[in-house]
Amino acid sequence: MAPEAVVAESASVPTARSESLIPYFLVGCYLGIIFIKSEVASWFRIQEMFRFQAFHMYGVIGGAVVVATLGVLVLKRLGTRSVLGDEIVFPDPTDRSPSPQHVLGGITFGLGWGLLGACPGPIYALLGTGLPVMLFGLGGALAGVWVYGWLRPQLPH
Repeated sequence: MAPEAVVAESASVPTARSESLIPYFLVGCYLGIIFIKSEVASWFRIQEMFRFQAFHMYGVIGGAVVVATLGVLVLKRLGTRSVLGDEIVFPDPTDRSPSPQHVLGGITFGLGWGLLGACPGPIYALLGTGLPVMLFGLGGALAGVWVYGWLRPQLPH
């Protein structure tokens, strides 16, 4: 093999085949249905949460935290590896202080959530329910991704 071919091969970024994305698409569709049916994506439920008028969203979020905590404990205990066989590295538990980029990211996410009136996660599900106003949310999310990609070389990682 020619040296330039080795360089070109090692510098290439692995690409995902469309067949490998089908299960993720199906799980996303299933979760979208669950989010809509459980009213987790409901603007009214989110407003109830922020006004401390109902326990519904706190119960869902609390349940998600418990499930995620148990999942991480199982992953650590079993020494599970990624799909590619790489070791899953968890942050050092002694380093718990948020850095400025965490604070700025949290503020940006919270402002976007508040302005949109919904968590950005179920944008597609909300569009599917017939809420065309979510096109603004999708546009904002895509603009945010584009800005991040543009600024990524200058950002600390």
